[in-house]
Amino acid sequence: MSERRLRAAQAANELDFISHGPAQTERVGQRLGELLRPGDLLLLIGTFGAGKTHLVKGVVRGLGSDDLVTSPSFVLVNEYRAGGAWRGMPIYHVDLYRIAEVGELATIGLEELWSGDGVCLIEWPERAAAITPDAHLAVFIEHLSETKRQIRLVPHGPRFVELITAFKGTAP
Repeated sequence: MSERRLRAAQAANELDFISHGPAQTERVGQRLGELLRPGDLLLLIGTFGAGKTHLVKGVVRGLGSDDLVTSPSFVLVNEYRAGGAWRGMPIYHVDLYRIAEVGELATIGLEELWSGDGVCLIEWPERAAAITPDAHLAVFIEHLSETKRQIRLVPHGPRFVELITAFKGTAP
């Protein structure tokens, strides 16, 4: 597929939702999780309290895990395990908020997380923009009100255009 056609397909496959609370944000995440496979990278972009961790809770549940999801703000990376249908693949939940410069990322092996045998979800990905792969799903979460959030899914690369196409067939 030519780069021009790929960009057109990506734009045509962007999805927007309005979430009316944490449970609805988690349901969107769950539907996404059901479609993920090893090597998928999701970049979660939003301000404090926008709902990034709620989305991750849903993704983890969608991957068949009962693990308790918490924000990895102080530990940088939490690892969960997917359920049996996903053969216990690792789910890496990364929070880069406390990263001041790209050099600090070498200590957590970030590139190994997104190129490994699991799914990688990164909060505050702009801290790693210089090294982030071109192929990913950007998930923008915007705080609209106390209960409302806008969730926008933007695919980057053929795998993520395919993911959004499949998601449209299963959207909540």
